[in-house]
Amino acid sequence: MNMSMNYDCVIIGGGPAGLNAALVLGRARKNVLVIDEQRPRNRVTRESHGFLTRDGIEPSEFRRIAIEQIRAYPSVDFVSDVAVSITGNDGDFQVTTAQGERYQGKKVLFAIGKKDVPLDIDGLTEVYGKSAFVCPYCDGWELRDQPLVLIVNGAKALHLAKMISGWTSRYTLCTNGPDGMSDTEKEELKQHNVPIYDSPIRSIVSKEGQVQHVELVDGTQLPCTGIFFGPKLVIGSDLPQTIGCAMTEAGTVVVDQFGKTNVAGVYSAGDAASEMYQVIAAASLGALAGMSINGELLMENWHQVSLQ
Repeated sequence: MNMSMNYDCVIIGGGPAGLNAALVLGRARKNVLVIDEQRPRNRVTRESHGFLTRDGIEPSEFRRIAIEQIRAYPSVDFVSDVAVSITGNDGDFQVTTAQGERYQGKKVLFAIGKKDVPLDIDGLTEVYGKSAFVCPYCDGWELRDQPLVLIVNGAKALHLAKMISGWTSRYTLCTNGPDGMSDTEKEELKQHNVPIYDSPIRSIVSKEGQVQHVELVDGTQLPCTGIFFGPKLVIGSDLPQTIGCAMTEAGTVVVDQFGKTNVAGVYSAGDAASEMYQVIAAASLGALAGMSINGELLMENWHQVSLQ
Protein backbone atom coordinates (compact mmCIF):
# COMPACT_ATOMS: atom_id res chain seq x y z
CA MET A 1 0.00 0.00 0.00
CA ASN A 2 1.26 3.46 -0.97
CA MET A 3 0.29 5.78 1.88
CA SER A 4 3.50 7.83 1.90
CA MET A 5 1.93 10.99 0.50
CA ASN A 6 -1.38 12.65 1.12
CA TYR A 7 -1.99 14.29 -2.23
CA ASP A 8 -3.83 17.56 -2.53
CA CYS A 9 -5.83 15.97 -5.34
CA VAL A 10 -6.14 12.51 -6.85
CA ILE A 11 -7.24 12.69 -10.47
CA ILE A 12 -8.85 9.51 -11.77
CA GLY A 13 -8.50 9.49 -15.54
CA GLY A 14 -5.75 10.82 -17.79
CA GLY A 15 -7.59 12.11 -20.84
CA PRO A 16 -7.69 15.79 -21.88
CA ALA A 17 -9.79 16.77 -18.83
CA GLY A 18 -7.63 15.00 -16.28
CA LEU A 19 -4.38 16.14 -17.88
CA ASN A 20 -5.40 19.78 -18.13
CA ALA A 21 -6.54 19.74 -14.50
CA ALA A 22 -3.17 18.23 -13.56
CA LEU A 23 -1.39 20.98 -15.50
CA VAL A 24 -3.33 23.73 -13.74
CA LEU A 25 -2.81 22.18 -10.31
CA GLY A 26 0.86 21.43 -10.97
CA ARG A 27 1.47 25.05 -11.90
CA ALA A 28 -0.35 26.01 -8.69
CA ARG A 29 2.24 23.97 -6.76
CA LYS A 30 -0.24 21.35 -5.58
CA ASN A 31 0.71 17.70 -5.07
CA VAL A 32 -1.29 15.75 -7.62
CA LEU A 33 -1.62 12.10 -8.59
CA VAL A 34 -3.07 11.06 -11.95
CA ILE A 35 -4.32 7.46 -12.07
CA ASP A 36 -4.99 6.34 -15.63
CA GLU A 37 -5.53 2.97 -17.35
CA GLN A 38 -4.30 4.43 -20.68
CA ARG A 39 -7.24 3.24 -22.74
CA PRO A 40 -8.85 6.48 -24.00
CA ARG A 41 -12.04 6.31 -26.02
CA ASN A 42 -10.46 8.15 -28.97
CA ARG A 43 -7.63 5.63 -29.33
CA VAL A 44 -9.48 4.13 -32.35
CA THR A 45 -9.22 7.37 -34.32
CA ARG A 46 -6.33 8.39 -36.53
CA GLU A 47 -6.66 12.11 -35.94
CA SER A 48 -8.17 14.50 -33.42
CA HIS A 49 -9.69 17.74 -34.66
CA GLY A 50 -10.96 21.07 -33.43
CA PHE A 51 -8.23 21.81 -30.87
CA LEU A 52 -6.46 25.06 -31.67
CA THR A 53 -2.74 24.47 -32.54
CA ARG A 54 -3.33 20.69 -32.51
CA ASP A 55 -5.84 20.21 -35.33
CA GLY A 56 -5.29 16.82 -36.98
CA ILE A 57 -2.97 15.46 -34.31
CA GLU A 58 -2.88 11.73 -33.53
CA PRO A 59 -4.50 11.15 -30.10
CA SER A 60 -1.46 9.28 -28.75
CA GLU A 61 0.82 12.13 -29.81
CA PHE A 62 -1.48 14.65 -28.13
CA ARG A 63 -1.20 12.66 -24.93
CA ARG A 64 2.60 12.32 -25.25
CA ILE A 65 3.08 16.08 -25.61
CA ALA A 66 0.68 16.81 -22.75
CA ILE A 67 2.44 14.47 -20.31
CA GLU A 68 5.87 15.74 -21.38
CA GLN A 69 4.83 19.30 -20.59
CA ILE A 70 3.16 18.38 -17.29
CA ARG A 71 6.29 16.56 -16.11
CA ALA A 72 8.01 19.95 -15.97
CA TYR A 73 6.05 20.42 -12.73
CA PRO A 74 7.54 18.00 -10.18
CA SER A 75 4.53 17.94 -7.87
CA VAL A 76 2.50 15.90 -10.39
CA ASP A 77 2.83 12.09 -10.32
CA PHE A 78 1.46 9.57 -12.82
CA VAL A 79 0.40 5.98 -12.14
CA SER A 80 -0.65 3.48 -14.80
CA ASP A 81 -3.44 1.66 -12.96
CA VAL A 82 -7.21 1.47 -12.52
CA ALA A 83 -9.02 2.95 -9.53
CA VAL A 84 -11.44 0.33 -8.21
CA SER A 85 -12.75 1.81 -4.97
CA ILE A 86 -12.93 5.07 -3.07
CA THR A 87 -13.74 5.77 0.56
CA GLY A 88 -13.43 8.64 3.00
CA ASN A 89 -14.63 12.19 2.79
CA ASP A 90 -13.54 15.73 2.03
CA GLY A 91 -9.93 16.22 3.09
CA ASP A 92 -9.24 12.51 3.51
CA PHE A 93 -10.15 10.28 0.58
CA GLN A 94 -8.61 6.85 0.02
CA VAL A 95 -8.44 5.49 -3.52
CA THR A 96 -7.60 1.81 -4.01
CA THR A 97 -6.40 0.49 -7.37
CA ALA A 98 -6.54 -2.81 -9.22
CA GLN A 99 -2.86 -3.37 -8.40
CA GLY A 100 -3.64 -3.15 -4.67
CA GLU A 101 -2.18 0.30 -4.09
CA ARG A 102 -3.98 2.85 -1.95
CA TYR A 103 -3.56 6.59 -2.28
CA GLN A 104 -4.79 9.41 -0.09
CA GLY A 105 -6.08 12.71 -1.38
CA LYS A 106 -7.74 15.79 0.04
CA LYS A 107 -9.80 16.21 -3.14
CA VAL A 108 -10.83 13.84 -5.92
CA LEU A 109 -11.45 14.64 -9.57
CA PHE A 110 -13.28 12.10 -11.72
CA ALA A 111 -12.08 12.56 -15.30
CA ILE A 112 -13.12 9.03 -16.24
CA GLY A 113 -14.79 9.82 -19.54
CA LYS A 114 -17.32 7.61 -21.26
CA LYS A 115 -16.94 4.23 -22.94
CA ASP A 116 -18.61 2.88 -26.06
CA VAL A 117 -21.05 0.02 -25.63
CA PRO A 118 -20.45 -2.26 -28.66
CA LEU A 119 -23.30 -1.97 -31.17
CA ASP A 120 -24.59 -5.20 -32.69
CA ILE A 121 -23.76 -4.17 -36.25
CA ASP A 122 -21.57 -6.50 -38.29
CA GLY A 123 -18.61 -4.64 -39.78
CA LEU A 124 -18.83 -1.50 -37.64
CA THR A 125 -15.69 -2.27 -35.64
CA GLU A 126 -13.63 -2.43 -38.83
CA VAL A 127 -14.58 1.10 -39.90
CA TYR A 128 -14.99 2.89 -36.56
CA GLY A 129 -12.48 5.70 -36.36
CA LYS A 130 -11.45 5.25 -40.01
CA SER A 131 -14.55 6.02 -42.05
CA ALA A 132 -17.33 5.76 -39.43
CA PHE A 133 -17.59 8.47 -36.79
CA VAL A 134 -19.94 9.91 -34.18
CA CYS A 135 -19.21 13.66 -34.23
CA PRO A 136 -19.50 15.84 -37.35
CA TYR A 137 -17.59 18.66 -35.64
CA CYS A 138 -14.67 16.27 -35.20
CA ASP A 139 -14.78 14.52 -38.59
CA GLY A 140 -17.36 16.20 -40.83
CA TRP A 141 -14.80 18.25 -42.76
CA GLU A 142 -12.99 15.14 -43.96
CA LEU A 143 -16.27 13.73 -45.34
CA ARG A 144 -17.60 16.98 -46.82
CA ASP A 145 -19.75 16.65 -49.96
CA GLN A 146 -19.45 12.85 -49.83
CA PRO A 147 -22.30 10.30 -49.82
CA LEU A 148 -22.93 9.29 -46.22
CA VAL A 149 -25.16 6.92 -44.27
CA LEU A 150 -26.46 8.04 -40.88
CA ILE A 151 -27.16 5.11 -38.54
CA VAL A 152 -29.45 6.47 -35.84
CA ASN A 153 -33.08 6.35 -34.77
CA GLY A 154 -35.57 8.15 -32.57
CA ALA A 155 -35.38 11.87 -31.82
CA LYS A 156 -31.62 11.84 -32.40
CA ALA A 157 -32.18 10.96 -36.06
CA LEU A 158 -33.69 14.31 -36.99
CA HIS A 159 -31.05 16.13 -34.94
CA LEU A 160 -28.15 14.36 -36.67
CA ALA A 161 -29.73 14.86 -40.10
CA LYS A 162 -29.93 18.60 -39.47
CA MET A 163 -26.32 18.67 -38.29
CA ILE A 164 -24.87 16.72 -41.22
CA SER A 165 -26.55 19.06 -43.71
CA GLY A 166 -23.82 21.58 -42.96
CA TRP A 167 -21.18 19.28 -44.45
CA THR A 168 -23.00 17.39 -47.21
CA SER A 169 -26.40 17.16 -48.85
CA ARG A 170 -25.78 13.56 -49.92
CA TYR A 171 -26.87 11.43 -47.01
CA THR A 172 -29.29 8.63 -46.21
CA LEU A 173 -30.85 7.77 -42.89
CA CYS A 174 -30.73 4.13 -41.78
CA THR A 175 -32.59 3.42 -38.54
CA ASN A 176 -31.51 -0.26 -38.32
CA GLY A 177 -35.01 -1.37 -37.36
CA PRO A 178 -38.06 0.57 -36.11
CA ASP A 179 -37.36 4.25 -36.66
CA GLY A 180 -38.81 5.45 -33.35
CA MET A 181 -39.71 8.79 -34.89
CA SER A 182 -42.96 10.70 -34.83
CA ASP A 183 -44.93 11.34 -38.00
CA THR A 184 -43.97 15.01 -37.73
CA GLU A 185 -40.27 14.18 -37.62
CA LYS A 186 -40.54 11.85 -40.61
CA GLU A 187 -42.48 14.45 -42.58
CA GLU A 188 -39.78 17.03 -41.87
CA LEU A 189 -37.10 14.69 -43.18
CA LYS A 190 -39.22 13.98 -46.26
CA GLN A 191 -39.53 17.71 -46.95
CA HIS A 192 -35.72 17.88 -46.97
CA ASN A 193 -35.45 14.87 -49.29
CA VAL A 194 -33.72 12.64 -46.76
CA PRO A 195 -34.31 8.96 -47.63
CA ILE A 196 -35.20 6.76 -44.64
CA TYR A 197 -34.60 2.99 -44.48
CA ASP A 198 -35.87 1.02 -41.50
CA SER A 199 -34.75 -2.45 -42.52
CA PRO A 200 -32.17 -3.88 -40.07
CA ILE A 201 -28.53 -3.78 -41.15
CA ARG A 202 -27.02 -7.06 -42.30
CA SER A 203 -23.47 -5.73 -42.49
CA ILE A 204 -21.21 -2.81 -43.25
CA VAL A 205 -18.99 -3.75 -46.18
CA SER A 206 -15.57 -2.14 -46.20
CA LYS A 207 -12.01 -2.48 -47.44
CA GLU A 208 -9.04 -1.59 -45.24
CA GLY A 209 -11.28 0.43 -42.95
CA GLN A 210 -12.99 2.39 -45.72
CA VAL A 211 -16.72 1.75 -45.96
CA GLN A 212 -18.07 0.81 -49.39
CA HIS A 213 -21.73 0.24 -48.66
CA VAL A 214 -24.23 -0.62 -45.97
CA GLU A 215 -26.19 -3.79 -46.74
CA LEU A 216 -29.65 -4.20 -45.24
CA VAL A 217 -31.47 -7.43 -44.38
CA ASP A 218 -34.00 -6.82 -47.16
CA GLY A 219 -31.15 -6.82 -49.71
CA THR A 220 -30.89 -3.06 -50.17
CA GLN A 221 -27.37 -1.73 -50.57
CA LEU A 222 -26.62 1.85 -49.59
CA PRO A 223 -23.35 2.97 -51.23
CA CYS A 224 -21.37 5.49 -49.18
CA THR A 225 -17.86 6.64 -48.37
CA GLY A 226 -18.57 7.48 -44.75
CA ILE A 227 -20.87 6.81 -41.82
CA PHE A 228 -22.00 8.78 -38.83
CA PHE A 229 -23.77 6.82 -36.13
CA GLY A 230 -25.36 7.37 -32.77
CA PRO A 231 -23.16 5.72 -30.13
CA LYS A 232 -24.28 4.08 -26.94
CA LEU A 233 -22.16 5.33 -24.06
CA VAL A 234 -21.66 4.48 -20.42
CA ILE A 235 -19.57 6.34 -17.87
CA GLY A 236 -16.00 5.08 -17.59
CA SER A 237 -16.35 3.96 -13.96
CA ASP A 238 -19.09 3.48 -11.37
CA LEU A 239 -16.99 5.15 -8.65
CA PRO A 240 -18.90 8.46 -8.75
CA GLN A 241 -22.14 6.61 -7.95
CA THR A 242 -20.53 4.59 -5.16
CA ILE A 243 -19.43 7.74 -3.35
CA GLY A 244 -22.83 9.40 -3.75
CA CYS A 245 -22.49 11.70 -6.76
CA ALA A 246 -25.75 12.73 -8.37
CA MET A 247 -26.12 11.39 -11.93
CA THR A 248 -28.31 12.29 -14.89
CA GLU A 249 -30.50 9.71 -16.61
CA ALA A 250 -27.90 9.60 -19.39
CA GLY A 251 -25.24 8.51 -16.88
CA THR A 252 -23.40 11.82 -16.63
CA VAL A 253 -22.09 13.20 -13.33
CA VAL A 254 -24.03 16.29 -12.25
CA VAL A 255 -21.67 19.22 -11.63
CA ASP A 256 -21.79 22.99 -11.32
CA GLN A 257 -20.06 25.33 -13.77
CA PHE A 258 -16.69 24.64 -12.13
CA GLY A 259 -16.98 20.85 -12.00
CA LYS A 260 -18.06 20.51 -8.38
CA THR A 261 -20.38 17.62 -7.56
CA ASN A 262 -22.93 17.35 -4.75
CA VAL A 263 -20.33 15.45 -2.66
CA ALA A 264 -17.96 17.70 -0.72
CA GLY A 265 -14.42 17.56 -2.07
CA VAL A 266 -15.39 15.61 -5.20
CA TYR A 267 -15.21 17.07 -8.71
CA SER A 268 -15.77 15.76 -12.21
CA ALA A 269 -14.83 17.06 -15.64
CA GLY A 270 -14.68 16.11 -19.30
CA ASP A 271 -16.96 13.57 -20.96
CA ALA A 272 -17.89 12.10 -17.56
CA ALA A 273 -19.56 15.38 -16.63
CA SER A 274 -20.64 16.71 -20.01
CA GLU A 275 -22.21 15.62 -23.29
CA MET A 276 -20.00 17.92 -25.37
CA TYR A 277 -17.73 15.16 -26.58
CA GLN A 278 -14.81 17.13 -27.95
CA VAL A 279 -11.19 17.16 -26.87
CA ILE A 280 -11.03 20.93 -26.50
CA ALA A 281 -14.24 21.00 -24.45
CA ALA A 282 -12.97 18.27 -22.13
CA ALA A 283 -9.65 20.05 -21.65
CA SER A 284 -11.42 23.32 -20.90
CA LEU A 285 -13.66 21.69 -18.30
CA GLY A 286 -10.60 20.05 -16.74
CA ALA A 287 -8.88 23.44 -16.47
CA LEU A 288 -11.94 24.96 -14.78
CA ALA A 289 -12.14 22.08 -12.32
CA GLY A 290 -8.43 22.41 -11.57
CA MET A 291 -8.80 26.09 -10.77
CA SER A 292 -11.83 25.39 -8.59
CA ILE A 293 -10.01 22.67 -6.68
CA ASN A 294 -6.98 24.91 -6.16
CA GLY A 295 -9.19 27.77 -4.97
CA GLU A 296 -10.92 25.51 -2.45
CA LEU A 297 -7.60 24.19 -1.13
CA LEU A 298 -6.21 27.72 -0.80
CA MET A 299 -9.26 28.96 1.12
CA GLU A 300 -9.18 25.98 3.46
CA ASN A 301 -5.52 26.57 4.24
CA TRP A 302 -6.13 30.30 4.68
CA HIS A 303 -8.88 29.73 7.23
CA GLN A 304 -6.83 27.14 9.10
CA VAL A 305 -4.02 29.66 9.55
CA SER A 306 -6.50 32.33 10.66
CA LEU A 307 -7.83 30.05 13.40
CA GLN A 308 -4.39 29.35 14.87
